[in-house]
Amino acid sequence: MTAKRILVVDNEQYIQEVAKICLETVAGWDVMTASSGKEGITQAETYQPDAILLDVMMPDMDGITTFEKLQANAATKQIPVILLTAKIQATDRRRYSQMGIVTAIAKPFNPLELASQVATALGWQLEN
Repeated sequence: MTAKRILVVDNEQYIQEVAKICLETVAGWDVMTASSGKEGITQAETYQPDAILLDVMMPDMDGITTFEKLQANAATKQIPVILLTAKIQATDRRRYSQMGIVTAIAKPFNPLELASQVATALGWQLEN
């Protein structure tokens, strides 16, 4: 089985690095990173990841706008998106679900649990 390919889109370098290390180490997934919504869209089109972890609060183009652009693009609209957000309420979760977002993971996240949270949300098996 080939490794899942994950795209992490977050303007914070530290979050990108922590997520990348954890997902590669714990799950054995291939992880790419992008520092902006625009860069994330370009990488999603080019590399066709199996899932995208997308920060909500980013300068220039926020995560919701990025998600809407991904959904409007035939090349990327089938890619499942999980939001990473510091602010999450039940009303947000309902709105995200209605928009077609798989789930939202609260930041700061537990690095050792991130892979299992992503796998659970997407119905994937973790290879141990």
